[in-house]
Amino acid sequence: MKDEVEETAAPLIEHLKELRTRLLYSIAAFFVGFILCYSFATPIFNFLVVPYTVAAGWLDMDLEKIRFVYTAPQEFFFTQIKIAAFGSLVLAFPIIATQIYRFVAPGLYSNEKSAFLPFLIATPVLFLVGAALVYFLIIPMAMWFFLSLEQPASAGRVAIENLPKVSEYLSLIMTLIFAFGLVFQLPVAMTLLGKAGLVSSAALVDKRKYAIVLAFVAAAILTPPDPLTQLGLAIPTLLLYELSIYLVRRGERNRPSYDDSDDDDDEEDGLGDTPASLEEKS
Repeated sequence: MKDEVEETAAPLIEHLKELRTRLLYSIAAFFVGFILCYSFATPIFNFLVVPYTVAAGWLDMDLEKIRFVYTAPQEFFFTQIKIAAFGSLVLAFPIIATQIYRFVAPGLYSNEKSAFLPFLIATPVLFLVGAALVYFLIIPMAMWFFLSLEQPASAGRVAIENLPKVSEYLSLIMTLIFAFGLVFQLPVAMTLLGKAGLVSSAALVDKRKYAIVLAFVAAAILTPPDPLTQLGLAIPTLLLYELSIYLVRRGERNRPSYDDSDDDDDEEDGLGDTPASLEEKS
């Protein structure tokens, strides 16, 4: 019993050492990315403001009068910290994902490794596609809607002017980028669940009506309260759901199946005989 405990303890310690190494590499990558992004926090924020200026240009607003404010002395500093953490996660994600794969890979078969690798590549690509959709389309449309609510001063009307805070604007665009990035992982998640046999294409088709309702509910929760932005998230979600159905169905077609010839071979070998049939043969 003592020898068995020692044999199982040694592999556990090796796994813990390997996990510690992968965590250290991931933390180091995040730390380096954090320092790099903090050094360029202001240019990154100016880059994130571009969709706002695009929306202002659609409304023929004077771009020179656009300004962002912060109402607390430390607000913009913490905004820069958030920018650095946000950018560091984006930059370090390939390294973190690689470390996770290298930790899990020794326990996988060769066919499982080849099946897992495409999903490892597709995850950051789909996230970037979702982030690009937010940056180039969703945020400009949302800002166009919000800026259109401004009211110039005139007889009998007071001026209603939008003065966005740096922290609130950053929180909005970060929330949308993460929301769209996660939604765009739907094909990857559904395909993996399909390969594991946890979902089927028939079940996804049968639950399509519930998926439509959940897509619009999620869009209402995760996006600002304007119809353009909510449709901008709900419609891609439904398209990704249909893509997930196609990928799961394709995986089911490529899954090896057993036909009657295998049963015939078993019967010839005597593997499919019952005790009664064996008695008759004897």
